[in-house]
Amino acid sequence: MMQEQVKKKHQKKQQIIPLSVAPMMDWTDRHCRYFHRLISPNVLLYTEMITTGALIHGDRERFLRFHGCGPVALQLGGSDPQDLAECAKMGEDAGYDEINLNCGCPSDRVQKGKIGAILMEEPETVARCIEAMIGAVSIPVTIKCRIGIDDYDSYEFLDKFVTLNKEAGCETFIIHARKAWLSGLSPKENRNVPPINYERVKQIKENHPELNISVNGEIKTIDAVQEHLEIFDSAMIGREAYQNPYILAEAEKEIFGNNNVLSREEIALAMIPYIEQQMRDYETPVKSITRHMIGLFHEQQGAKKWRQALSTLPHEEGADANVIEEALSFIR
Repeated sequence: MMQEQVKKKHQKKQQIIPLSVAPMMDWTDRHCRYFHRLISPNVLLYTEMITTGALIHGDRERFLRFHGCGPVALQLGGSDPQDLAECAKMGEDAGYDEINLNCGCPSDRVQKGKIGAILMEEPETVARCIEAMIGAVSIPVTIKCRIGIDDYDSYEFLDKFVTLNKEAGCETFIIHARKAWLSGLSPKENRNVPPINYERVKQIKENHPELNISVNGEIKTIDAVQEHLEIFDSAMIGREAYQNPYILAEAEKEIFGNNNVLSREEIALAMIPYIEQQMRDYETPVKSITRHMIGLFHEQQGAKKWRQALSTLPHEEGADANVIEEALSFIR
């Protein structure tokens, strides 16, 4: 398939969603996404990064399983075009709305597998991967990256990466507005030590106005989201959505114009049948689900006791969905 045909096929189903929740390892699993979807029907949600090896050689049904509706993207980690194309097709067949290639994770573990931010050193390799993925699916294929890595910290470096992958057919780039240090900093330090540089992402948008550019990094309020939306096509929030998940209800009202949101208590109660179903069908421990709900009553009366209850009760022997009602008793 010629590149222009690939690009046309890819562009047909492109949709811009103004707000998304970042893919976060060990956090944004399917239970977290189900919980977030109850709060916001419209926000774009991402899986944790799933490596091509895990899908090709592991339990793909477990990795790809998700419950509910609304826009959901599958983030892949890998650097082999054929493997990524195969996994992108798996994602499309499983019902995901977007396939995203991770070019931003700085951890040592993924670097060794040529996954994540280290790929920014090889934009040509990434472009081959993007072409292969676009050729395999009819849903959007996107890239999440940093503004730079190590000493490659210039606008020219980022622009080359974006330009080559734009030519390969990628129309959407989610750019974390700080560079990554691939040695010397932990993944946690890479989230806050390198300084934020929104201006560089803005330059990319100005010089590539036809691209969909989403900005990520240190976005913690809906006011900040709205400010970024004056410049960028969309914004991505990360840990704030996890630690204070009800911010997504505010987003639902202010960003998506939907005032029909559930209260915190209604959300907690709506999780009970889901917990029961997951325990029954998959023998999922209740603690694997309730851990994502600890921040639901952030800064509300009774929040401390809610946190304490959900940090202890689900770990007790025989714990089941009733822990939600017990935790709510402290709120009520």
